[in-house]
Amino acid sequence: MKTIKIITTIFAVCGFLSVASALNINTADAPTLSAELKGIGITKAEAIVNFRTEHGPFSEPEDLIAVPGIGPKLVETIRDHITFDDQEKEATESTQ
Repeated sequence: MKTIKIITTIFAVCGFLSVASALNINTADAPTLSAELKGIGITKAEAIVNFRTEHGPFSEPEDLIAVPGIGPKLVETIRDHITFDDQEKEATESTQ
């Protein structure tokens, strides 16, 4: 069993396993968004945070298209790497 844990750790460190969970687009700050999401630089990350501050939280990936500089192709690129507050609550409620 100890060998399996060591091998799993090596694979995770080398990037063979996906160990990162989805990033909450409604709570992440601009530096985190730009560091964690492919195609999101600091300018787009700041635009996301500013839009979220002005208009409230996002509820689905397509909401991001309203952010200046974010288009449908970028949304498709990051779709599987983001999450939203409501989805986390639903997942928690369904397991209780």
